[in-house]
Amino acid sequence: MLTLAISSRTLFDLNDSHQIFLEEGIEAYRKYQLEREDEPLNPGVAFPLVKKLLNILHPETKQPLVEVVLVSRNNGDTGLRIFNSIEHHGLNITRAVFSNGGSPYDYLSALGVELFLSAHHADVISAIEAGYAAAHLMTRRSSGLIDGQVRVAFDGDAVLFSDESEQIYQADGLEAFRQNEHDKCNEPLNPGPFSAFLKKLHDLQRIFPSGTSPIRTALVTARSAPSHKRVILTLRQWGIRIDEALFLGGQDKAEFLKSFKADIFFEDQLTYVKTASEHTATGHVPYGVTNQQPKK
Repeated sequence: MLTLAISSRTLFDLNDSHQIFLEEGIEAYRKYQLEREDEPLNPGVAFPLVKKLLNILHPETKQPLVEVVLVSRNNGDTGLRIFNSIEHHGLNITRAVFSNGGSPYDYLSALGVELFLSAHHADVISAIEAGYAAAHLMTRRSSGLIDGQVRVAFDGDAVLFSDESEQIYQADGLEAFRQNEHDKCNEPLNPGPFSAFLKKLHDLQRIFPSGTSPIRTALVTARSAPSHKRVILTLRQWGIRIDEALFLGGQDKAEFLKSFKADIFFEDQLTYVKTASEHTATGHVPYGVTNQQPKK
């Protein structure tokens, strides 16, 4: 069983009510939600991903293989509209945490979460620092496309792998990076924040007969040959087969993600996040050297 925690602002389109909260305060927000309690919310950016994941059943027992838990900074009162919307859209979500303004991150361990998706940047950073696979999703209305496999794409350095090589690139440039990868081509990279989540997806894929998995994965990285070798050997040592690997040599990733038909893409660099989010739900992973705050 894979357990995903998702915030209400990524599951549903709450941008209008969130703007009221920011401009007019909590009481105006509460009044707005209570007046619309029976008005279903529109799907948000992560809705198609969640819908697909909840539809994954064991090929023999037909039991669900993925659980989705809702986490929200609403309280139980304002959260009733969210639960009504879950019921309206037919989502099999039965567990929820409404933290009344506090960080729902505090409950991730008790929930047994393996992936956390949120629109609240500080919660994502806390989760990453505690060792969870977590990403900050740019909120928008759902694309509405829910057919086919669950397609999950990952960047490499600082997402699946540690940022050890990225540190060399940022400090000393491309040639130093290439030399390091050549010198350490047979030395596996250390795991990054999403390595365990990729392993979980791989384990779910193995439950299904060959060619029938409802999950498809892709590595979409700015690396190019010959630095691809270390990546391939690392995944091999981890015992993980990734379905597709795209080594783009610094090209923008957006069009390739569109071709892959990714339901979600996990990326540490905001430049790629911004272009990719035009085509697919994109989670910013605030980890590694490219996300460190400059020293004052």
